[in-house]
Amino acid sequence: MAELVVNGIKKAFGETAVLHGVDIEVPDGEFAVLVGPSGCGKSTLLRLIAGLESSDDGKILFAGKDVTDTSPRERDIAMVFQSYALYPHLTVRRNLAFGLELRRTDKAEIARRIDEVAEMLGLGPLLDRMPKQLSGGQRQRVAMGRAIVRRPALFLFDEPLSNLDAALRGQVRVEIKRLHARLGATIVYVTHDQVEAMTLADRLFVLNGGHVEQSGTPMEVYEHPRTKFVASFLGMPGMNFLDATVSEEDGQWWAAGQGFRLALSPKLLGAAPEPGAATIGVRPHDVALGDGDGAFQLHVDVAETLGTESFAHGSAGGAPFVARLDGDVRPAPGETLDLEVPAAKVHVFDKESGRAWSADR
Repeated sequence: MAELVVNGIKKAFGETAVLHGVDIEVPDGEFAVLVGPSGCGKSTLLRLIAGLESSDDGKILFAGKDVTDTSPRERDIAMVFQSYALYPHLTVRRNLAFGLELRRTDKAEIARRIDEVAEMLGLGPLLDRMPKQLSGGQRQRVAMGRAIVRRPALFLFDEPLSNLDAALRGQVRVEIKRLHARLGATIVYVTHDQVEAMTLADRLFVLNGGHVEQSGTPMEVYEHPRTKFVASFLGMPGMNFLDATVSEEDGQWWAAGQGFRLALSPKLLGAAPEPGAATIGVRPHDVALGDGDGAFQLHVDVAETLGTESFAHGSAGGAPFVARLDGDVRPAPGETLDLEVPAAKVHVFDKESGRAWSADR
């Protein structure tokens, strides 16, 4: 396997700049996920790493070797696409063998590797079937198997689960995670699905507008977003945002707005906070029911019950608001809920730049 370093990569298509000097590092054996909304540049970056596109500036290194201008074949990578890209006229066995046959690999070695991958991915009963005889999940497993038999230095996944239904996405996601643990492979995985990003990644790279907005472990990025964009993108449902005025009284900082007053934690304020206008963020999972004297009230419009939990949608603090509640709490439309939020769970963002105050610590 190999360490991947992307240094100052830029890419434009005509007059449209897509990547603006992107830097990422993926250590040997790590599972890295590039996540972000459509159009943020993540798939373009993956294609540059694969050698399917040429960069306008910057360098790409595998294991310390500059491969920026080398062909895809010289890069020792394997790519798994959203569309499976199987050969429809070949059996599963022949699809798995095709790349090795092109490299004139010994027939006995090809057979051994196919048997190994078939056992790993549960493809044994499917080896003599044609792609049209397979389900979507089976086709994606074949596409992964075709990448594995090559034993590349780097695996690239481009939204591989997008064509699967919800149940199959969960199943194949677990298989990919199990596969990484077994192979110890270096993987770069592109998705716009935050659930995939949070559950698969050792390290997240959140892209926005051709820039890496933040990187870190999934929980680091989730719990300590450095911008309002990152805070809004990760989490389901997304973070709630309220306009507030931040002030200090006798050593305690507060955020006050329309119908609420929340205590703030010094750890989320930055080194030298200044009183003034700000945007505060509260995740739906961080609220709790109050005892009648809570920090603010939620006026419920819609309630969703999901077994062990429910989500109350409505308005609070003059803005749309969602609260996660225990499953045995089932508010009715029109009901008003008294809510509390721990100070350590209230995020504060600059009103103009959207940068978290804590990002300046």
